[in-house]
Amino acid sequence: MNAIEYVRGDATAPRGKGVKIVAHVCNDLGGWGKGFVLAVSRRWPEPEAAYRRWHRERARNDFGLGAAQFVRVEPYVWVANLVGQRGIRTGRSSGVPVRYEAIDAALALLAAKAAELGASVHMPRIGCGLAGGRWERIEPLITERLVARGTPVTVYDTGA
Repeated sequence: MNAIEYVRGDATAPRGKGVKIVAHVCNDLGGWGKGFVLAVSRRWPEPEAAYRRWHRERARNDFGLGAAQFVRVEPYVWVANLVGQRGIRTGRSSGVPVRYEAIDAALALLAAKAAELGASVHMPRIGCGLAGGRWERIEPLITERLVARGTPVTVYDTGA
């Protein structure tokens, strides 16, 4: 079994050949405006527009914790909006918004899409920024859902 590849760089500029899916975690409030999504929106407008429409029409679709939305942004690049965060952290918040079970469910959907497309998966350390999650809880989910099924995964850390 292969392992997750860790590299320094920008997950919105995925490395390698073939079809690539850039995955990230979203909240269940329809909010898009802080964290990694800003880098996504700077590069491609479609994922934000699709996510906002998905949330706005949630009474008629599958939007919610554990759901995943796949948006094609280039001929060989997709963005996966994974709903794995309950709300957002505010000054009055206690606890963290991350929901590990929701991330796990969304990763299962991502694994199916990656298999369908023959794609590799590229991401920052999902769920660990604004969502407040711990990588030692998320990494095993990625390993089980994606790596163990043969999907190449690259995790991008920013900085020098």
